[in-house]
Amino acid sequence: MNKTEIILNKEEFAAEYRRIFSGNALDEFINDELIDKFFSLTEYMLAQNAVMNLTAITEPSEVILKHYADSLKVSEYIEGGKTVIDVGCGAGFPSLPLAIARADVNVTAIDSTDKRIVYVRECAKKLGLSNLTAVTARAEDAAAGEMRGKYDYATARAVARLNILAEYCIPLLKVGGVFLPMKAKSGAEEMEEAKNAFSTLRAEVLFSNEFFLTDTKNDGEPQSRFIAGIKKCAPTEKTYPRNNSQIKKKPL
Repeated sequence: MNKTEIILNKEEFAAEYRRIFSGNALDEFINDELIDKFFSLTEYMLAQNAVMNLTAITEPSEVILKHYADSLKVSEYIEGGKTVIDVGCGAGFPSLPLAIARADVNVTAIDSTDKRIVYVRECAKKLGLSNLTAVTARAEDAAAGEMRGKYDYATARAVARLNILAEYCIPLLKVGGVFLPMKAKSGAEEMEEAKNAFSTLRAEVLFSNEFFLTDTKNDGEPQSRFIAGIKKCAPTEKTYPRNNSQIKKKPL
């Protein structure tokens, strides 16, 4: 099926949403208002995906599972009334689902690709998300500038190895703030690899949790996912973050 031929049925979408969210312990996000917003997001995303590269995942049940349910698994670690920055937000995951489902938090989405930020900003406008701000910026520039030390939480999904990602994200946090990287099955291995980065950036590990995304209807294998919490214990040295080439060439 061509991407332009995907037509959503709202009743079928709602049924799939309820089934998948319930099956992944996300019942708190099952209500008609949220389903309407996620349906609108899906319609707009798939329409825009026909003209720009946003996602390879276009089948509605997979969008619900792999984009929405996966993104909202981070929610349980985020307190209400706090600020969150999504680093390298891409097509808006987890920032868009988080802003939709958690009106009690303020989300900032950053990405170096302006057309994706324009898309995220337009989604926020269409969905009435006054708690989402989208900014075109490289993470290392943002963390060296006005955004440095500003956020209660920083998160990122499918951006870089954790020893690299930590240097992008931890400088953005307030002291006492928590870095919440979202990883696939390599998470535990990357945590070990990033020990020196955490220490150098004056942070400590609070927790690391593996969980599984499941879709019982389609009999798919449970998909391993990983979330960690890394607390910033003291101000980041001014040396960090380094420029992007240094970070990638010699990770901490």
